[in-house]
Amino acid sequence: MPKLTGRPGNQRAYLLIMGACATLIILAWFVVRLFSVPAAIGMSAVAAVLPPVAAIVANNRQD
Repeated sequence: MPKLTGRPGNQRAYLLIMGACATLIILAWFVVRLFSVPAAIGMSAVAAVLPPVAAIVANNRQD
């Protein structure tokens, strides 16, 4: 497992964003799709955008 380096705030933000991404995917694919396929597609689309955002936040240096 790669070691996270950088500011603790950046690491925390990265983990929170990626946790939200995983939560959205799991809920969309296993729960929401049973009630509303368009909502599940929308949730998956939002989840697809989150990993690049998390990488940008994690690599943001404010020296």
